[in-house]
Amino acid sequence: MSFSIREVFPEDAAEILEYLKTVGGETDNLTFGAEGMPASVEDERMFIESISESCNSAMFVCIDDEEVVALASVNGNLRERLKHRASVAISVRKSHWGRGIGSEMMRKLIEFSSVSGIEILSLEVRSDNLRAIGLYKKFGFQKIGSFKGFFKIDGEYIDFDLMNLYIG
Repeated sequence: MSFSIREVFPEDAAEILEYLKTVGGETDNLTFGAEGMPASVEDERMFIESISESCNSAMFVCIDDEEVVALASVNGNLRERLKHRASVAISVRKSHWGRGIGSEMMRKLIEFSSVSGIEILSLEVRSDNLRAIGLYKKFGFQKIGSFKGFFKIDGEYIDFDLMNLYIG
């Protein structure tokens, strides 16, 4: 594997926003489409800085041939009653599906969470996204419920599975 994974830096903001437009246009599995995230480069830069300063949140990027091909994040909470858990998210460019990048990104998220004192990782995934569900199960995530009508795309309701990984 020729790709590398590293933490996201504030100076990556513009490239991250372009990446999100690309992956948003490649699949209906994400919370956004080809429009990407509604943020300016400065907004994204400030968001990345806030994550960098957090003790229980992180964002990682996968680079292949100087191009962003995946993004993953773990988002913790600083409130005392919630800081034992965090949510995770992973996206990979369609051109790089099936190359082990999702697995490497998940390993990075779990490793970061373990050393950060996070005990439970949570995620939501389309109930029909069997490829992603397989990845999550491989790492020990368990389905804890369903959210009927989580998405509404072109008038159609789409169900999601809620999954947790118990680390600690």
